[in-house]
Amino acid sequence: MLKVVHDESATNDSPGGSSASLIDEIVREGARRMLAEALRAEVDAYIAAFAGERDEHGHRLVVRNGSHQPREVLTSAGAVQVTVPRVNDKRIDPDTAERMRFSSAILPPWARKTPKVTEVLPLLYLHGLSSGDFVPALGQFLGSTKGLSPAVITRLTETWKAEQRAFAERDLSEVDYVYLWADGIHVNIRLEEHKLCLLVLIGVRADGRKELVALTDGYRESAESWADLLRDCRRHGMRAPVLAVGDGALGFWGGLREVFPETREQRCWFHKSANVLAALPKSARPSAKKALAEIWGAEDKRHAQDAVQAFAAAYGAKFPKAVAKITDDVDELLAFYDYPAEHWVHLRTTNPIESTFATVRHRTKVTKGPGSRAAGLAMAFKLIEAAQSRWRAVNAPHLVALVRAGARFENGQLVERPDESADHDQAA
Repeated sequence: MLKVVHDESATNDSPGGSSASLIDEIVREGARRMLAEALRAEVDAYIAAFAGERDEHGHRLVVRNGSHQPREVLTSAGAVQVTVPRVNDKRIDPDTAERMRFSSAILPPWARKTPKVTEVLPLLYLHGLSSGDFVPALGQFLGSTKGLSPAVITRLTETWKAEQRAFAERDLSEVDYVYLWADGIHVNIRLEEHKLCLLVLIGVRADGRKELVALTDGYRESAESWADLLRDCRRHGMRAPVLAVGDGALGFWGGLREVFPETREQRCWFHKSANVLAALPKSARPSAKKALAEIWGAEDKRHAQDAVQAFAAAYGAKFPKAVAKITDDVDELLAFYDYPAEHWVHLRTTNPIESTFATVRHRTKVTKGPGSRAAGLAMAFKLIEAAQSRWRAVNAPHLVALVRAGARFENGQLVERPDESADHDQAA
């Protein structure tokens, strides 16, 4: 507890000067303590969730490991110094064969200020807090619960449901999405009878800006769920994208071929690499991971094809199933090479969706759900809306319009503009 000592020497030359600074200091200390307590509770819950997971010697795989270096965080109460607990997580992700890593959802490593209430609420909601839990939870973020009654939170969520419905019904005929990322995100909360699965489409406009295109709940593997979403987009005026990027396991591709058959397909290298490595023994994974990087990181398509052959030669005899995951989809895996080299880094993976939901999808212990699919969908929409304000345009955004216009690229370089192609056809 803070002990406040009244300073008899304080003067009134500056109205409230001395007492105001003392109050500010008390408020800042309170904010620091509340934030520190929230971070400790978050780490305690994470460690407790995996307390039963141990190595061959019986040692815990997830333990506390001291603290990170203190850093200054700007809160509504002013700047406070915060020390974030460190977690040593020795578990291995079966999809990527890499070490698991704890990341605080309350204060991510990059955060230097507490988020706005509009950014915090959706995240808390998707983590399973009911509206009654928001008031104390937000006190940890904002240093104050003033004006945040359960009734206020309920009104906010109803407003956000209406915003999400309006977003889903908006006119898409005035917007041109040239590239499209698709992914199905499983959120570890239960809504009614099933876990929430979000079908997410993010696009690149002709001016190079990234933007949420569509969001609904459905089944990640269901072609019909994806086809329904794509039909809805087409009904609202959406043009066929030039290239779509997604995980090969998605039912999305069946829906895409039905609704937008002219759109080319690019498989996500992040998902594909994880699938290939999962089909290999652990001893082979480090070298295989490097060999896969030789493919997607090649300087041009020809060198990438050579790297595919080298991968097949090195692993085909012993691990044909792992190799088939590459060779069977090689055209869809290397499609990005037919587009501007500046765009390759964006087109190889579904990273815009992955990074947006990273702090949500990796949560494993949530006791409550939002209670309705509409509420969960609305909260996901607000979460993406908050993240969208920080998205950057793709590299060389001026080239996106050329892609839409039909310009031809070889080895990432422009070799034929659309007007040149038309002139050639007329001459012929």
